[in-house]
Amino acid sequence: MSKERLHLNLVAGVLEALETVYGKSFYADKVIERLLKTNKKWGSRDRGFVAETTYDMVRWWRLLWAIYDREPTLKRKELWNLFGIYRLWQGKDLPDWDKFDRIRDFDVHARLNALPDDVGLRESYAEWFHDYAHAQLGNKWPDIAKAMNTPADVYLRVNTLNCSREQAQKRLLDEGVTTHVFPDNEVGMRLNERLNTFRLASFHDGWYEVQDAGSQLIGSFVEAEPGMRVIDACAGAGGKTLHLAAEMHNKGQIIAMDVEGWKLSELKKRARRNKVSNIETRVIENAKVIKRLHDSADRLLLDAPCSGSGVIRRNPDSKWKMQPDQLERVQVTQADILRNYSKMVKSGGKMIYATCSIFPAENEDQVARFLASEAGENFTLEAERTIHPGDFNTDGFYMARLVKK
Repeated sequence: MSKERLHLNLVAGVLEALETVYGKSFYADKVIERLLKTNKKWGSRDRGFVAETTYDMVRWWRLLWAIYDREPTLKRKELWNLFGIYRLWQGKDLPDWDKFDRIRDFDVHARLNALPDDVGLRESYAEWFHDYAHAQLGNKWPDIAKAMNTPADVYLRVNTLNCSREQAQKRLLDEGVTTHVFPDNEVGMRLNERLNTFRLASFHDGWYEVQDAGSQLIGSFVEAEPGMRVIDACAGAGGKTLHLAAEMHNKGQIIAMDVEGWKLSELKKRARRNKVSNIETRVIENAKVIKRLHDSADRLLLDAPCSGSGVIRRNPDSKWKMQPDQLERVQVTQADILRNYSKMVKSGGKMIYATCSIFPAENEDQVARFLASEAGENFTLEAERTIHPGDFNTDGFYMARLVKK
């Protein structure tokens, strides 16, 4: 077993995070962010240990309890035991603390070998989620299930309004950061090591954005060109909007829309840092906002609300927070957005429908239902692409480009 010095207060921090994530249903990233803020004396290695261990135990929550042969509980004594089992499962030794006396001789591998050969259990997904994913994806599901348990790489998208990819790589290298080129586009880079780029001068100068490689591919799939009117109707905080602005060389008009005004305020800040000047924001307060833009868009991007199943590797707690009724509701929302927002595309224009879901019910099936409906009778499917988690060690995405006749 490997030797690694543990500190009691750091392990206690992990257990506190788990209690909050599962006891209060808070999102893991927010829990960890708050925990790190309240423990300012922790060094970078300590902070990394707490964050990575919390995410990993959340990721493998069902499997760890199955190995322990107990029903999940948030009793602190049991969480100490679970942490010990997690360490043994990883092939690491336990420190000589009395907290681990009850499980010091626990045979993790014998217990693991006795578990059923079930993908949902061994890859640690909720039983209902495994059943649904298997029904949706068939024999693709085991590989996808495994890929989504691999922590995601950090990708950057170069802002070509300010620099080239080669210039960004050189500047990052000067700042002590090494990167690899993402071969599937002209603007992507993968960090060789995880780090907080937000502290770097190159980030504050607007040379790049943190954006998953799969997400970057959606921006180029839109085929936005200088001089066009492009509507990003589910813009959020604008990661893809900023990409579109760069694709358009800051020329033409981008209307960034969202039902959440605070997200668009964040987009404005990011646009200033990126030196983007062709974005106008509009809050979708009612149907009139959409109606005023009917038949006006050369390109319409619908980065639709979805289950988020494609980004589980970044948000492992969503494995347990997601519920079946949520999947049903989001499909109704997607259909409504396609039906109502598609009216903003002008004749000859194109609509791009995209999700970060792995499920056909939210993707190609949703597009097929739209095309078969009255609202979609003037559209034809020009191209579609599915990116499975693990294809580039990225998240999972779907995108479809439809032309209005």
